[in-house]
Amino acid sequence: MVDELCFECLQRQIHHDFSQKLIFCYGISHSALPFASTALIQSGEGNGGDSAQFVLLRVNDGESGCLRKYVDGYSIENVNKEDAKDGIGSLGIESGQEDVNDGNVRKEPVFANSITNETTECLMDCHNSRWFSCARVITALAPVAYIGSGSYSVVESIACNFLSGSLEDHVASSLNLLIEGKPSGRDGINFLSLVGIPSYNEKNIPGCVRHPNIVPVLGMLKMPGYVNVLLPRAPYTLENILHYSPDALVPEWHKRFLIYQLLSALSYIHGLGIAHGDLCPSSVMLNSSSWCWLDISNMSLAKGKQNTVSKEESRTVTSSRLNCMAEDCPSGDLYADLKLSSVIDWPSDFKRWSRGEISNFEYLLVLNRLAGRRWGDHTFHTVMPWVVDFSTKPDENSDAGWRDLEKSKWRLAKGDEQLDFTYSTSEIPHHVSDECLSELAVCSYKARRLPLSILRMAVRSVYEPNEYPSNMQRLYQWTPDECIPEFYNDPRTFYSIHSGMSNLAVPSWASDPEEFIKLHRDALESDRVSQRIHHWIDITFGYKMSGQAAIAAKNVMLPSSEHSVPKALGRRQLFTQPHPMRHFRKISSKKSLLETVNLKEWEATASFCEHTRHLSPVYYCDWQNTLFGVNHVKGPESNNLTTKMHVMSTSGRELLDTSDIDLSTMLEYIEVDDHSSLGFQELLLWRQKSSDLDLDFEGAAEDIFSVGCLLAEVYLKKPLFNPDTLAAYMDSGVMPGSIQELPPHALLLVEACIQRDWRRRPSVKCLLESPYFPATIRSSYMFLSALHLLAKSGSRLQYISEFARQGALNSMGSFAAEMCAPYCIPYIIAPLKESEVENAFILLNEFLKCLKPLAIKTLILPAIQKILQANYSHLKVSLLQDSFVRELWNRIGKQAYLDRMHPLVISNLLVSTHKNSVAAASVLLIGSSEELGVPVTYNQTIVPLIQYFGKGICTDGIDVLVRIGGLLGESFIVRQLIPALRNVILLCIDVSNMDKPEPMQSWNSLAVIDSLLTLNGVIVLLSSEVIIKEIVEDGSCIHVKVLKQSHLDLQVLQVAATTLIETCKRIGPDLCALHVLPQLKELFDELVFSQDTVSSSSSRILSISKSKVNKCHVESRMDLVVLLYPAFASLLGIEKLRQCCATWLLLEQFLQQHHNWKWEYTRETAKSSADNITAQRPLFGQIPTSDQNPAKMLLNGVGWSIPQSQGRAKNLISLKQGDSHQHISSTRHVITSSTEKCEPWFWYPNVAANWDRPDYLGRIGGLKDDLPWKIRSSIIHAARAHPGALRSLAVSHDECTVFTGGVGPGFKGTVQKWELPRMKSTSGYYGHDEVVNDISILSSSGRIASCDGTIHIWNSQTAKLISVHAEQPTSSSHTASTSSSASKVNTEHINMLNSNTLSNGVLSSAFGGNLYTCIHYLNHEEKLIAGTGNGSLRFIDIAHDKKLQLWKTESVEASFSSLISAICSCGSQKMQGNSAASSPSWIAAGLNSGHCRLLDARSGSIIASWLAHDGFVTKLASPEGHLLVSSSLDKTLRVWDLRSLWSVIAGAGHLSVLCSEVIQMVSQASLFGDKMLFQFPEIRLEFPPCPDL
Repeated sequence: MVDELCFECLQRQIHHDFSQKLIFCYGISHSALPFASTALIQSGEGNGGDSAQFVLLRVNDGESGCLRKYVDGYSIENVNKEDAKDGIGSLGIESGQEDVNDGNVRKEPVFANSITNETTECLMDCHNSRWFSCARVITALAPVAYIGSGSYSVVESIACNFLSGSLEDHVASSLNLLIEGKPSGRDGINFLSLVGIPSYNEKNIPGCVRHPNIVPVLGMLKMPGYVNVLLPRAPYTLENILHYSPDALVPEWHKRFLIYQLLSALSYIHGLGIAHGDLCPSSVMLNSSSWCWLDISNMSLAKGKQNTVSKEESRTVTSSRLNCMAEDCPSGDLYADLKLSSVIDWPSDFKRWSRGEISNFEYLLVLNRLAGRRWGDHTFHTVMPWVVDFSTKPDENSDAGWRDLEKSKWRLAKGDEQLDFTYSTSEIPHHVSDECLSELAVCSYKARRLPLSILRMAVRSVYEPNEYPSNMQRLYQWTPDECIPEFYNDPRTFYSIHSGMSNLAVPSWASDPEEFIKLHRDALESDRVSQRIHHWIDITFGYKMSGQAAIAAKNVMLPSSEHSVPKALGRRQLFTQPHPMRHFRKISSKKSLLETVNLKEWEATASFCEHTRHLSPVYYCDWQNTLFGVNHVKGPESNNLTTKMHVMSTSGRELLDTSDIDLSTMLEYIEVDDHSSLGFQELLLWRQKSSDLDLDFEGAAEDIFSVGCLLAEVYLKKPLFNPDTLAAYMDSGVMPGSIQELPPHALLLVEACIQRDWRRRPSVKCLLESPYFPATIRSSYMFLSALHLLAKSGSRLQYISEFARQGALNSMGSFAAEMCAPYCIPYIIAPLKESEVENAFILLNEFLKCLKPLAIKTLILPAIQKILQANYSHLKVSLLQDSFVRELWNRIGKQAYLDRMHPLVISNLLVSTHKNSVAAASVLLIGSSEELGVPVTYNQTIVPLIQYFGKGICTDGIDVLVRIGGLLGESFIVRQLIPALRNVILLCIDVSNMDKPEPMQSWNSLAVIDSLLTLNGVIVLLSSEVIIKEIVEDGSCIHVKVLKQSHLDLQVLQVAATTLIETCKRIGPDLCALHVLPQLKELFDELVFSQDTVSSSSSRILSISKSKVNKCHVESRMDLVVLLYPAFASLLGIEKLRQCCATWLLLEQFLQQHHNWKWEYTRETAKSSADNITAQRPLFGQIPTSDQNPAKMLLNGVGWSIPQSQGRAKNLISLKQGDSHQHISSTRHVITSSTEKCEPWFWYPNVAANWDRPDYLGRIGGLKDDLPWKIRSSIIHAARAHPGALRSLAVSHDECTVFTGGVGPGFKGTVQKWELPRMKSTSGYYGHDEVVNDISILSSSGRIASCDGTIHIWNSQTAKLISVHAEQPTSSSHTASTSSSASKVNTEHINMLNSNTLSNGVLSSAFGGNLYTCIHYLNHEEKLIAGTGNGSLRFIDIAHDKKLQLWKTESVEASFSSLISAICSCGSQKMQGNSAASSPSWIAAGLNSGHCRLLDARSGSIIASWLAHDGFVTKLASPEGHLLVSSSLDKTLRVWDLRSLWSVIAGAGHLSVLCSEVIQMVSQASLFGDKMLFQFPEIRLEFPPCPDL
């Protein structure tokens, strides 16, 4: 054991060794007392201003003589001078620089990886390793450590190098050269050998490359009498995860990956001939992505090594054992009376407390340590109960002044009424929203002793001493938190070190802080508190932290929102049973009744101890130290060590004599993930073989035992062994009962690791090669290991991107790539240099190619969103390229892109965005508009851009609107764009007349300007007739209306005037004089008679982009005359203008008087022409052709439909000539309406009340005049899909391809493939002999299943048949051929939709029981469900091309067998949100009788059956797991809520109809007769209330 210091003395020592600038955070103690030799420190400013935290371990010379000799060996003259200089240079200290501290001149420092053979010879006498000297072992374990005298500048330099990644950048560079096929040196090859390429070695030759799973030792700083070892701080340990966030290790793959990393580090350590000896959860350090570092700092200080420290020696820690610097250190007096063991032994401590051998204070310290709470850590400080309220002196004979320990302090402070209200009204029910002891409370309690910097950070940024409670009673009343131990043992807490803050006043019944501490401590140890303290323990550490007990105690804490996120601290529940009352009375022989009672109490205590054995975990069965000087292991080969070292070793960086490794070797090692993992039988064979091995290294065997214990604890969430169960196992072989809870594969591995005969335990290499670790683990580990080098982020990014580009991700498979993605994505979203952008883009592209669509949505899309939301970067521009977005569409579909990425693309069109990002976003939006189609473009691009009007949209955003209008044509501009712009202007005009605050008025004015500029841009795309009709005609010219407003800003009027002039120039003088000039007459009259020379409009100046409008030249509304009159005089001629304007004389007089303008009868314009003050705006002119504009400005082959009027289409549709290779006729049929037959759904636009998002009304055609219902769509395309009836339709996952099935030429079934953007049939499948009645798209594999009684599986790209599935006839009555049977269906039902839709069993006579009627694909299982004509369901395995089970269902009506007409499964219409799609819980089948049946997806049993419709069920869908949507030929579509199904079935025996209104689902298409209608997604339906509810 090292001599530990109290925290105060440890802080003084660190500040003395280095500087006051080095921040001491807190000491890291392994006991319940504040004594430690390790501290968490924080350097000042690291690289780039980042603050870094490190662990500083103080190792005394007597504790590890080898380490001291090693450090001294690098400071003497025989160290190579050049190596020393190189070390200094890399640290950032000039050669020859001396740092004087405490009078000693420090010599030049070196690094461990500069060791030479000559240096090691002086340390060859101590053989602690089986094969190598201590010097070689220490160098291998700490190759990047700085070695030399310590100072603050050294620590700062180490921190800078660590954060910058320069310590191991040479290794990453070597790997990069290796992948590129260039000479790379030995560093990269040596590193690959450490991670198992080509294989793990039983014996490692010490090298100069650090293993990626061993914590980097950053420095060994020698001081007189000890060495300071500097380590980086990891955010978590495995102990933290198991205690506070066990769900972070729930996925099976992550558990195995963690154990694999641990074994890889152990393999390297055992290969050096040493053992770790202290393998436990606290020694496994983790980062946020669960990458593991094995802590080697305590390899000589294993916890609980009772064979190295005698029981008497470890029983107590007294003041005599403290090695304090100052003679007046008060710590010895503060803790002199404590009797705690240096190593926590929970059963012993509990029994001692129960018998009164240790105090309440000591026992509570033990509980705090078990819960993970730490002395000195203000965020997770040791907690104690308040036992008195300080109103009066505590007296055990009186109830006055005592705190109620059965209630939490939070409950006492807030009151039951408030807690009940919080619990009942919170979204997540809870009583307590904060820790029982917060950082704010701790710093307020200790405010008198803490530095002001900490108070400003934790309490309040502005220090105000009077705001801190001045006395104990006020402090108790102020805080809802519990107490701290300092108020029970340290009177210094009351004395202030700040001049402006008074001492903390003690109650009146105590004369000074010393007396108060004594009385307060006596109250804690009183019989009254001892008899009630167990209630407080139950609330703070026990069973009242969860379940019904927590609710009853009003102690339900607000849970963390992210259960799977690792946490380093939290509330740990130690007990699940009520804590026993303390026993401090002895059993008396005089009173047998009292003796019986006490016996019962002791029995309860013993039972409680049995349930708390997990608090004393054991991870080893024997103890051997292997490194730092206590009980070292000497193997049989150590005697001949010198000879072996001479033969095996070489100096420097040429230690490994392995065959050359190149890129092909690395790719061969990353095995292809074929989803065929080894089974349990292979693991059994491995188990048998591993038992035959003879392990000859006892120290390594003890580590293997610890690995087995850790593996079991990862699964069980509790330790496998405690001292009692371990003793029983080692003596008689009785396994702990909890071991049976392990999964079978983990159980085999654990049993192998914990065998009692240590020689029969498997080696680390044997474990690494076991079938327990699948190929994906090894591949991922090899790919990710180099990411955790202490190298520059650019070097690491270059490595993974180049390795991925060479095929690494593709070789390891999609699952392993998905597991690697969370480790790689941070390098993509981090701020990048220009040289790193290409690597990030390559890596992102590779993941996009390798991952499955769901993984892309959950992992890659959030990263893309962060990049697009960040400030300008070259990577953002790359992501906005058309090629990347199209690849993203192909992988995840357009809907996911529109939901999550498209809005961010639009947000880049703001003024504040970088011009390169703006240009890229503009090109993308314009180029994608054709692909997305008109409805999507309007709702997802046009409307959001319009919503940015007045909010900073740049001129490129307005240009996007104009160019999209030109691309989509005149019809789109007239029907969609112009009405939206007009609505914006009208709305803003209305708002300007209201009394609105200044921000609203400015927004209105800017929005009008943007609308007018957009309108000015689109008029060049319109003919004069259209401009007159849509913008100018009927006295409603929007420009003139704006000019007439007196409340708008002058800049708005200027823009309106200039855009009006441009419009008039476009339509010509004649039309201008006819339509515009009469409207201007009123304006001129109003201006001339008002004669305002001062503006009546708002005088504020708007912030307008110069590219939109020049600086305002209009100072009053009257100045509009100088903009309008000269321009119209030039356009129309002065005589025509004077004829139309009666006030021309007054106007010209005003112009001559104020602006020196006079008309001269020449062909030139007036001298003071308005051209000088015309606002500059973008000249849109002609739209560039496709060869000039990369954004595809031409629109080819798009047909337009006319908006329906009152449900009827009256006009012909003028269509552009389509592609000559189209399979459909170039002349489209006109959609006409007829009241004699079933009509399609006519949707017609309606004027919106709000410009924000126009609503549309839809109405079903027919005889019945139903009420309209609101949707957000309109008919865009309509075409004849098949010559005969259209029977089925399927939408591809990319949402731009549709497959239709129906009757083709010769009454044979055909399937057509349609591209939606151009409404073009590109290919088809013609292998069916009968009509196609259903189609299913088989995932994203490109395969299609179509059904005509038999099922055809074919390739959608080549239209080649892959396989055919048919059902065998069940009886002689069904031996007719499939062809004849299906032919009957075709001839009788070629126009099924025009037949009697209410007839039951319309297809029952046509389909035999051996014919398939409909199909449904289960994506997660790659299975196809086919319905049959006799009401059965057949399952078909698509992957293996074979039939599976047949489920036969009972008929609802016994008179005949109903055929299955539609199938769906739970949530089949919606992608699951987790990382893996879940199996459906139910399958629904619709029948031709109108019934619906719900079946259990596991057993096939019928859950429910009900009459859903009066006719043939045509379609079923499940948008959510609890919803079922059914449609029928009775012209109804109903939504069923299945959440109440179980109670309904058990009760009334029927299912209520929730709604019978017609609804359209996202990305669906409706079929009517021989017409195919495509509808725009994102449709909203407002359901009326249902009386059945």
